Amino acid sequence: MTTVNGYQGNTPVANPSGSRQTAPTAKSLDSHSVLKRLQTELMALMMGGDPGISAFPEEDNIFCWKGTIKGSKDTVFEGKEYKLSLAFPNDYPFKPPKVKFETACFHPNVDVYGNICLDILQDKWSSAYDVRTILLSIQSLLGEPNISSPLNTQAAQLWSNQEEYRKMVEKLNA
Repeated sequence: MTTVNGYQGNTPVANPSGSRQTAPTAKSLDSHSVLKRLQTELMALMMGGDPGISAFPEEDNIFCWKGTIKGSKDTVFEGKEYKLSLAFPNDYPFKPPKVKFETACFHPNVDVYGNICLDILQDKWSSAYDVRTILLSIQSLLGEPNISSPLNTQAAQLWSNQEEYRKMVEKLNA
């Protein structure tokens, strides 16, 4: 019987170096699959018409996007627009993208470098999430911060005094 791709029939055989070849895992994705997923998400985002959120690939790189979110009505962020960067890993959607604020944002869950403390971008990530979900979650986080897990303690302490908090937001966005 002949050996083909490390198998004789259905039986794996040792290759010349003595180690076994392993079949690819279900979670391994080729870049084509990731590319297709990102293109699908881009189309869904463009056709969705969600108010106050948008994102597009940066130049010719589908793995790096620029996003925009607008502050929700009846929050201190109303009328403000924030730029975001989204960098997708090669194993997206099994790993979350790195998302950062490019525009300065005074917020309990955003540090001075633009890093965001949001559970769905860390330990609560699911491959069911998409760019739309991420942007809507960040937009929601603006008006409803998680004070118990602040990246910016000054913003967290000021949050209870919305008048003073608004002054800081205005000052930063002046």
